[in-house]
Amino acid sequence: QVQLVESGGGLVQPGGSLRLSCAASGFTFSNYGMNWYRQAPGKERELVAGITSAGGVQSFADSIKGRFTVSRDNAKNTMYLQMNSLKPEDTAVYYCNVAVYGRRYWGQGTQVTVSS
Repeated sequence: QVQLVESGGGLVQPGGSLRLSCAASGFTFSNYGMNWYRQAPGKERELVAGITSAGGVQSFADSIKGRFTVSRDNAKNTMYLQMNSLKPEDTAVYYCNVAVYGRRYWGQGTQVTVSS
């Protein structure tokens, strides 16, 4: 059974940093590309960043380029999102996502709130 569990969210002041984690189980993590999405109140869920199975290619939404970095540790079955220079508009629930055998799986999400 595929499971994704996000952690690391919280309340941070503008300009601060957080590192989110996504712990995966139930599939061969090292064989699959992974994604981070986020959903702000009243907005649609948007793709933030993606990483291939080997960690060699990353994609980023324009709004987070230069501030967020996605990485993975295949030995720990975990993907990370390092978020720096956080802005109030980064406030959202952050989700990790994977497609296994054509089915998309989501974690429960972790809340990130950027506020002074």
